[in-house]
Amino acid sequence: MDSQTDTVVAFLETVHPYDSLPRDEMVHVATSFSRREYPAGSEIYAAGEPLRGLYLVKRGAVEVLDRNGALVSILGARNSFGERGLLRDGLALTSARTTEASVLLMLPVAELRRLIQEYPAFHRFFSRSRSTETRSSDLATLKVVDLMSRKPITCSADTPVGEAATAMRDRKISSLGVVDDAGKLIGIVTTRDLTARVLAEGRGPETPVGEVMTEDPLTLGPDSLGSDILHMMLERRIGHLPVVEGDKLLGMITQTDLTRFQAVSSAQLIRDAAVAESVEEMAAVTARIPRLLVQLVGAHNAHEVVTRLITDIADAVTRRLLKLAEAEFGPPPVPYLWLACGSQGRQEQTGVSDQDNCLFLDDAVTQDDMPYFERLAKFVCEGLDKTGYFLCPGDMMATNPRWCQPVRVWRQYFRNWIDTPNPEAQMLASVMFDLRPIGGEVRLFRDLQAETLQQASKNSIFVAHMISNSLKHSPPLGLLRGFATIRSGEYRNHIDLKLGGVVPVVDLGRCYALKGRLTEVNTRARLKAAETAGIISASGARDLIEAYDLIARVRLTNQAALVRAGRKPDNYVAPSDMSDFERSHLRDAFVVVRTMQSALGQGKGLLG
Repeated sequence: MDSQTDTVVAFLETVHPYDSLPRDEMVHVATSFSRREYPAGSEIYAAGEPLRGLYLVKRGAVEVLDRNGALVSILGARNSFGERGLLRDGLALTSARTTEASVLLMLPVAELRRLIQEYPAFHRFFSRSRSTETRSSDLATLKVVDLMSRKPITCSADTPVGEAATAMRDRKISSLGVVDDAGKLIGIVTTRDLTARVLAEGRGPETPVGEVMTEDPLTLGPDSLGSDILHMMLERRIGHLPVVEGDKLLGMITQTDLTRFQAVSSAQLIRDAAVAESVEEMAAVTARIPRLLVQLVGAHNAHEVVTRLITDIADAVTRRLLKLAEAEFGPPPVPYLWLACGSQGRQEQTGVSDQDNCLFLDDAVTQDDMPYFERLAKFVCEGLDKTGYFLCPGDMMATNPRWCQPVRVWRQYFRNWIDTPNPEAQMLASVMFDLRPIGGEVRLFRDLQAETLQQASKNSIFVAHMISNSLKHSPPLGLLRGFATIRSGEYRNHIDLKLGGVVPVVDLGRCYALKGRLTEVNTRARLKAAETAGIISASGARDLIEAYDLIARVRLTNQAALVRAGRKPDNYVAPSDMSDFERSHLRDAFVVVRTMQSALGQGKGLLG
């Protein structure tokens, strides 16, 4: 290879999905890219023009604008653009121009199409980009309430400016809302005010905020759109906009919020995780997930899209930890496969998740090899814990020697669980039927999955026990069209949307998959596959999917609301906080789940 190709290869190794390519293929792709340099302010293409290829930012910054000239996104190194137009009709859907001197790599459209056709990672990556780009990056059409990053911090007009400056410094914010005794917004004070109206004019720190604040500032309501923010900030040249409802201050939108919105996307987080050099860097990446959750929910993405994108980040973090572990401990003595179960295995992670994982080792492994995998498991599990995927309370992790075994031992595990379906076996089988390969040699699991499904589905006693186990979690339905809420503790008068809503459907989907020997792991995919295979009726599948969609959507919406309120997301919601319409529909969804559980328990829920 020449030095230029070497440079491009080294760069592509840090960019997903190119980092998944075999070495020879990566070299070929690197030679297919052409290098282009643009001064600041250069137009790369205009909306409606034919596109010559896929652009990849190697250095610099590019802004993408819609057909009306509104800013869609700001792209930096490792970001691609132009693929949506290329893969549709070859015409640009947006316009693009550099905001600083930039170096771009361009991949011919024929080469992009070939990669998408031949490599699943490219198909998933660019298909996801097309399906979510207009929603997740369309700042102009989001509501203001979905862009606020935290609760407002306020002070009174007689607060000394020194105290106000200290509050802004300590909370790492650039403005305070100024309110009267009734909580009415009367002004704002910003760091610029402190510079221009206090320091520059020689005022002392005891000066009241009321003397330097901006009185009666421009405001927006919570139902205003992102386009209103952009237009007002650009037209009035202001960087802070209070959001009010009536006279009450709800929050503050700043230019930093807009920048943060553009910077947060699942693709960007995956890219950042894939090149992180330490656990600390990865923790900084995963710390942005709550904001991504708010953004995805606010853009009205389907719940299965939101959870899939969030799970993709966990997968990327896990694979990066595996690479860092191999870099520290050396290459593995035998092939291995890291698998996830639980919500990560089903690709259903939300804003709060623990870790459930295990290791399959090649049968050639010896006792002398085991210390290597013990170190690797410890490194990865502790790394996941530090990046927000807390340790499994039930110790269902690869650090537990029981879950770090050769394939032959795993095969025996499944046989024993199927042949002797005691309560522990039922619990373990339920967890392990959700296994999904994350990193390593996938072949170590492929045959075992099909073999286990075949054995389990033939054992009527095991199936009966699995069905019985799946009915232990019931929707929280009470008498007289009400809800059975939690009676005491921190979440008194709340319902648990995970254990009482999502888990019962997950359990039903697992039973259907077992009956039909379906290899799908994702719950929604299992329900659709069960309908296709004739395991459940079309009407039953439709009702259950709609019920699941509603429950999962309420759960995510509640988590996003908690994040916006500055709290950690959880799975609890108070029916009293919901409208009559919302309560009615949620209860109807629970009734559908209860009905399907009853049918399954009576042997009427399976057609096959």
